[in-house]
Amino acid sequence: VGQAPPAALAISWPSPPAMDAGIGSGAGSRPVGMMLESTIDEPVVETIMRDVRMVGNKMKCVMDPRKVDVSTLKDWDLWGPLILCLLLATILSVSAPPAQKSLVFTSVFVIVWCGSGVVTVNALLLGGTLSFFQSICVLGYCIFPLTVASVFCVTIGSVIGFWIRLVVVAFCFVWASTASVGFLSALVPENRRALAAYPVFLFYLSISWMVLVQ
Repeated sequence: VGQAPPAALAISWPSPPAMDAGIGSGAGSRPVGMMLESTIDEPVVETIMRDVRMVGNKMKCVMDPRKVDVSTLKDWDLWGPLILCLLLATILSVSAPPAQKSLVFTSVFVIVWCGSGVVTVNALLLGGTLSFFQSICVLGYCIFPLTVASVFCVTIGSVIGFWIRLVVVAFCFVWASTASVGFLSALVPENRRALAAYPVFLFYLSISWMVLVQ
């Protein structure tokens, strides 16, 4: 009589470990499905208003450097810096001679974006813990005071004289530099903060000079 075949061996595979479904950049610990549903299915107006509120929160930090909050860097964006850069380039090009309007517009645009890129690379080489686009976002938002100075100089600057314009531009230069250094210094090693701040001052000084001479 033949022997009965052995019982089939039951093989149990270990269940995979639970993975965190949270995504950074403001998503927190929400599951991916919830995040996608909240951003895809929401109305266009609500999406626009959310971006506007995000830009407004960053502008508040720039307007009052004493309330600098590094956590705002987690939700970086380039809409605000792009708008401010275009506004500054447009204002300065309007006041330029007709033959130099396009040159001034291009120069401002190139200086803002290339300059912020160089400052960002310098901060990263010094051991900064911020990402490339986070630094671009900070430097771009912090040209807001110089944009205000350009509006002042173009509108009534020719009436009040050079020295008043110099005082206004110098004040806005200090304002912009203080706001940006307040953000970046918290993300750079303490013994290298001076090396990270020096290119920032040069960056805003070049923009301030263009605002002053227009």
